[in-house]
Amino acid sequence: MSEAKYIVGIDLGTSNCALSFSVITDDTNAPQTIEELELPQVTAPGTIESRPLLPSFLYLPNEHELADGALALPWDDEATVAVGSYARSQSAKVPDRTVTSSKSWLCHDGADRRGPILPWAARSPDIEKVSPIETATQFLLHLSAAFADATGAPLHEQQVVVTVPASFDPAARDLTVEAAEYAGLGGLSLLEEPQAALYSWLDQQGNDWRKQLTVGDVVLVCDIGGGTSDFSLIAITESGGSLELERLAVGEHILLGGDNMDFALAFAL
Repeated sequence: MSEAKYIVGIDLGTSNCALSFSVITDDTNAPQTIEELELPQVTAPGTIESRPLLPSFLYLPNEHELADGALALPWDDEATVAVGSYARSQSAKVPDRTVTSSKSWLCHDGADRRGPILPWAARSPDIEKVSPIETATQFLLHLSAAFADATGAPLHEQQVVVTVPASFDPAARDLTVEAAEYAGLGGLSLLEEPQAALYSWLDQQGNDWRKQLTVGDVVLVCDIGGGTSDFSLIAITESGGSLELERLAVGEHILLGGDNMDFALAFAL
């Protein structure tokens, strides 16, 4: 395996995916620049646009529905399914052919997460369903190809970190890793989303974080995402003069975020 040139962070979200990366350097004094990758995706048949987010939607069109090449991508002229913006727009028009919220299905211990159960709304026998793990693999394949297309560096040769909800149980974490392996990304690391959010805040504060936090403090991280909400208690500790974060507790996986949050508020009012 070639030596990694980049460290890459992937947010495999319930509603949107994102990818950021930074060049690996041996110079500890050099400023660290993090770049967000603009992600090419089909926004309409035959139209490709680059956007900072990749909506976590998978569209499974009828084989006679679109013209040849309508879903082609810069790295795949023969794509037959759509991931991203066009798939999201089709979810309102053709819900029985669109996979949504597959990440929540991935952590549903009452579902066959390796079985072809999605789209859940599909009732027609001519719709070939996919599993939650297959859907996650499709998102990772798209992100991997977009990264390689933009940088010329294969993603599987980089240091890759994928964020997961703190409320993910061991089975859901293992399935995430399995999906990554199917996408050719073996050897990645998992990082809990609330902890990643706290790392980001600390980085933004620079050395000023010490004015707001001291050893012994406990931080409540509220991660209200596009599809789910996640809560974590994280203790601030210190070892050998270095900051350490210790997770104390997490909330249950709550299917409340984005549109679901709007619906809940509207219902309450």
